[in-house]
Amino acid sequence: MLEITSLREVMMHGVELFQLLLEIISIACVVIGLGKTLWLAARVRDHQPGFPHIRLCFGSWLILALEFQLAADILATTVAPSKEELIRLAIIAVIRTFLNYFLGKELEAQSEHQQERLAESPPAR
Repeated sequence: MLEITSLREVMMHGVELFQLLLEIISIACVVIGLGKTLWLAARVRDHQPGFPHIRLCFGSWLILALEFQLAADILATTVAPSKEELIRLAIIAVIRTFLNYFLGKELEAQSEHQQERLAESPPAR
């Protein structure tokens, strides 16, 4: 019985560490995405329609961060699967999936629109 209890404690600590790692990666995605987006915004010239490209850059990083956050929440629930925690996870998963889906759709549409504009524009000389 003692071995099972100690094994459970080790597992709980491992899950907590991995959850923390996933949350740190999520934060890093937002910070890196912000840095790359600001760098891209600084490089865009006034005559270029760069705003859609800037949104695509930052939106992609946000989608990635949401994925890591959802994974961290799932891990947190595996350790303490009380009814309240499961309900909380379900609500968070629905909200994050909803955000992720519609952000992805918006970025996809923006990317297609940007590709169409590039195809229509005359080649630079």
